[in-house]
Amino acid sequence: MKAGAKFLQAKFLISAEKLSQCPNYTLPEFPLLGRSNVGKSSFINGLANNKKLAKTSNTPGKTRLINFFEFSNEFMIADLPGYGYAKVSKEAQNKWQKYLEEYLLKREQISCLIQLIDGRHDIQKNDFQMREWVQAYNLPIITVVTKMDYVGRSKVAGVLSNVRKNFGGTVLPFSAVDNLYNNEILKFLTGYDNNVEV
Repeated sequence: MKAGAKFLQAKFLISAEKLSQCPNYTLPEFPLLGRSNVGKSSFINGLANNKKLAKTSNTPGKTRLINFFEFSNEFMIADLPGYGYAKVSKEAQNKWQKYLEEYLLKREQISCLIQLIDGRHDIQKNDFQMREWVQAYNLPIITVVTKMDYVGRSKVAGVLSNVRKNFGGTVLPFSAVDNLYNNEILKFLTGYDNNVEV
């Protein structure tokens, strides 16, 4: 763990299947978009320094609800079902998609979306498809590149540069192992302003 890495006290609030079940509050909200197993739970746990806060799983597609986490009464993170893998029926997948689109397009508390990309691999087709959908609705979004502890130090800059070239905007690295990049991420989340260019 990096000396001086920042954390915020965090707690799980509630799970919701659809927009009407989401909690009512005024904190800035940051939904996590990403393929299954990209490290969304590890991202939440890393910022909170609590490995048991969000349940991690080796089984892709485990998260099937929107899970809300409050960070020190500063902001909320909403962990969304991962895309790209799910051993469920087409009918169930279509229902998730409908509920998630309604949430992403109509949830007034959302400040900015966070798309997580696995730094160990090339950007996947469904990552590009998700980004295109977000851009079609002109929603604010940044990119967090996860699993950077698996990327050699000499290759970090190249990985981030490639994501920036493809997606543009703000690109931040993240490592759940040593929390090396926590400070920069928390600085963005706690200081976010809707007028910020992302």
